Amino acid sequence: MAAPMPKHPHLRGNHAPIRMESTAPDCIVHGEIPGELRGTFYRNGPDPQFAPRGMHHWFAGDGMIHAFHIENGRCAYLNRWVRTKKWELEHAAGEALFSPFDPMQSDPSVAGIDSTLANTNIVWHGKRLLALEEGHAPFEMDPITLESLGEWTFNDALVGPMTAHPKLDPETGEMLFFGYNAGGPFSPDVRYHVVDKDGVLTRSDHFLAPFSSMVHDFVTTRDHVLFPIFPLTGSLERAMAGAPAFAWEPDKGTHIGIMGRDEGCDALRWFEHDPCYVFHPMNAWTEGEKVFADVMKYEQAPLFPNPDGTPGDPDKTEAKFVRWEFDLAGSTNRVKETQLDDWNGEFPRLDERRTGLSYRHGYFACGEPGARLKALNAIGHIDHATGAVRRRCFGRDDGVSEPIFVPRSADAAEGDGFVLALVYRAAENRSDLLILDAQAIDAEPLARIELPVRVPYGFHGNWRPAA
Repeated sequence: MAAPMPKHPHLRGNHAPIRMESTAPDCIVHGEIPGELRGTFYRNGPDPQFAPRGMHHWFAGDGMIHAFHIENGRCAYLNRWVRTKKWELEHAAGEALFSPFDPMQSDPSVAGIDSTLANTNIVWHGKRLLALEEGHAPFEMDPITLESLGEWTFNDALVGPMTAHPKLDPETGEMLFFGYNAGGPFSPDVRYHVVDKDGVLTRSDHFLAPFSSMVHDFVTTRDHVLFPIFPLTGSLERAMAGAPAFAWEPDKGTHIGIMGRDEGCDALRWFEHDPCYVFHPMNAWTEGEKVFADVMKYEQAPLFPNPDGTPGDPDKTEAKFVRWEFDLAGSTNRVKETQLDDWNGEFPRLDERRTGLSYRHGYFACGEPGARLKALNAIGHIDHATGAVRRRCFGRDDGVSEPIFVPRSADAAEGDGFVLALVYRAAENRSDLLILDAQAIDAEPLARIELPVRVPYGFHGNWRPAA
């Protein structure tokens, strides 16, 4: 018999798992779904199958995919767990066996068994739907039924893990990605990979970071790749001693390696910045000898403790939207920083047809100054040509997900299209999928799709256009 979930902040409210799979072939639609929207919106996030074993962290739940098939003004919804090796073994046992953030607390029966959680992102590339989690290889799902198809290693060409945040080059169709801890748990080894438009791995390279760090994301331009190493450090020695495996060590500073895409990792040039953390960039681009990157920057990594286990400073866990400038021709390796917005923000996205290129329109979840990550209750649209920010605000206790941009058509102008976002309605304990006009984000939604189940807070999603 399944045990009740413990009293943990990431297992309560809209962090609480729904622990079920469901199918709704025809959701209720308020308003009108634009006829140009034809395809599937996927969203990935943690949904623990059983009460956790040992310590719990939001990042440690089993992956669950929520899919919204949209066509002809209608929306069909389904959600399915990613049936990883971990999920299958625990399902058979009827209880949690793995402790993902502290293997010392895992059941002896699974000692030495490594399994992805596949709970962070989901991307469509090379005609494969891949559920991603940064510590392991991708896990393939059927794009229509969400049937679990198994681990995918690019025909055994992939060595080591794959980030949950690959970048898709809109000009070449290539998928660029990396994997940290590539030499084993908490190692400083990082591998960089390129997969062509057909899903064939064509390049793998390797370098050593300044220290072992949780490298959640990276950023690319048409000409460069940027690898950020922040002082959220990993330590096997700490973990073996019962201290936090990942912890905040600001004295190590921030290091950002920049490499030309036509160069090898031995050509990395390292820039230095004040201690900070970035989970997610919006975009980056190259102008001559300068590289620019727009990112959501925290003064201190949220959700993680100090090395002695004490909690971090809550006043330093607001992310601000900033622009970094790197001068490749300059004599300094310091980073120039400019703040772009004063609201707390996260989950930045753009019109992905401008990934790695100069761009005008960006979208992000946000909350009024003073709000924390759990209080992101608005969607913002920044126009980089004017600096203006427009916002669609929801109830004070409501929560918004990552906003996903979908172009009106393949050849529509940048920013001409729609923004899809999940909104948790706290007063009613339910969720809606909203479709917004990307150029009028503060206007009433074009459509509100009433979902038959609550969608817990999760991480990332993407759009797959209909064939």
